[in-house]
Amino acid sequence: MLQRRKVIGVLGSGRDEYREWVVPLARWIAEHGYDLLTGAGEGVMRAAAEAFVAVPGRRGVSIGIVPGELVDGVYRPKPGYPNPSVELPVFTHLPLSGAQGQELMSRNHLNVLSSHALVVLPGGAGTASEAALALRYHKPTLLFGPEREFRRFPEQIERTGSLERVCDWLLDTVR
Repeated sequence: MLQRRKVIGVLGSGRDEYREWVVPLARWIAEHGYDLLTGAGEGVMRAAAEAFVAVPGRRGVSIGIVPGELVDGVYRPKPGYPNPSVELPVFTHLPLSGAQGQELMSRNHLNVLSSHALVVLPGGAGTASEAALALRYHKPTLLFGPEREFRRFPEQIERTGSLERVCDWLLDTVR
């Protein structure tokens, strides 16, 4: 019988790393045998992938959804993508991000749809758009980090500053 891999999406800022939040989370994901999915960029995405691949003996893989576009007949990923800790880059033709993160030409749809559950750390307009897409697609989602950082995020999504709560939620959600 075929058994699907369990993919945890960790989404957040493309600039700020929020290492105190993301590193223990990414290590926990690796230690529990899940795959990690990020947007393949810098900030939270890079910090999560680095912490994940640093776990010895892990079974999961670091997946990154890469924004890109066709320019004069040549495919080009967005500069700086994928970060070096992405083991399985998924190259897309989808260039939009940030405030355009809910548009059909944004990779954010793939980030959300390809994950069994999403843990969203603080971020800008692109991260907030991923949280909104998670609601649209009915994906289990939890906001993790300082509550003040989630003012622009959908109110319907639970917020927590507790790694223990996130881990318990993931165990209940991803079976």
